[in-house]
Amino acid sequence: MNDNSGEPVRRYAFASDNTAGLCSEALEAIASANSGSVASYGEDHWTAGASDLFREIFECDCEVFFVFNGTAANALALASLCESYHSVICHETSHVETDECGAPEFFSNGTKLLLARGEHGKLTPAGVEALVLKRQDIHYPRPRALSLSQPTELGTIYKPEEISAITEKARAYGLKTHVDGARFAHALVTLERSPAEVTWKAGVDVLCFGGTKLGVGFGEAILFFDRSLAEEFSWRCKQAGQLASKMRYLAAPWHRTLTSGGWLKNAANANRCARLLEQEIRLIPSIEILYPVEANSVFLRLPDHVHEKLQNRGWVYYVFIGGGARLMCSWATTDADVHSLVSDLREIIAAAEAPQANE
Repeated sequence: MNDNSGEPVRRYAFASDNTAGLCSEALEAIASANSGSVASYGEDHWTAGASDLFREIFECDCEVFFVFNGTAANALALASLCESYHSVICHETSHVETDECGAPEFFSNGTKLLLARGEHGKLTPAGVEALVLKRQDIHYPRPRALSLSQPTELGTIYKPEEISAITEKARAYGLKTHVDGARFAHALVTLERSPAEVTWKAGVDVLCFGGTKLGVGFGEAILFFDRSLAEEFSWRCKQAGQLASKMRYLAAPWHRTLTSGGWLKNAANANRCARLLEQEIRLIPSIEILYPVEANSVFLRLPDHVHEKLQNRGWVYYVFIGGGARLMCSWATTDADVHSLVSDLREIIAAAEAPQANE
């Protein structure tokens, strides 16, 4: 597929779930909120309504805040749990370590990230304990928080029982638990468990609930299940430039997608397309799937010549975390997108193997 210049048209269907546009519910909600003068800085009924919906969905009287993006959500939430001389335990592939440009350290005035290993991007109770006990002298930053990614950066999902085991170990050492939930809805769809079971009932203190991947577009939600941890958090958001004056435009899309069920519908479509992609790719013997496909990402190990030819056909994707090609499905990904990519993969591999077959 080429444009008039002869260059391949960029095909972003699997580059990232950030490349998709806003879902219809989000657009309609923004339009409906764009009428008349309304109280600013979150004193509007859309923000109050969305906050109450989160409390209803999570069966908990949690504190709710809205910020512009996931980096701010994670960084400010972790900063609220730590002093500058503390540390945060996280997986070595976690988003707060690999993709936040040092924001957690910056907004906490120097809190250090301590990196643990674990299969398929997951922390373990033993790994957490090992880092806590590694050093306990005054010359080392004292562990005070634990950060989990749900799903992980490798697309795997913690079961509630796994989270409970990790948070129990964390609490034994005085650590609070933060969850980076940029794709939290995708994990819920797979687990088929209630939001409460996967968060505060499993020992989670604060969740950064991502809406961008769901088609909301902007406005991530921060839910403090332990309300005491949210004291003065509004001031922290203000200082960081994350207190929206026209908060209704961040909250209204959340209100609409939560009310309509669109948040789960959109996550389910992304997960379904990832499973379809996995099924189709497993029929191509020369391609290796690197990690279990449990949410909306598929990681592949591809020969170099396949990468080059896919890119020549316009396909855009990333090769970074996890050591393979990461193919992300979004709320807007279609079966046709999946079949188009798989068709190109089959053609490229067949063409490469044909000369060997003739020898």
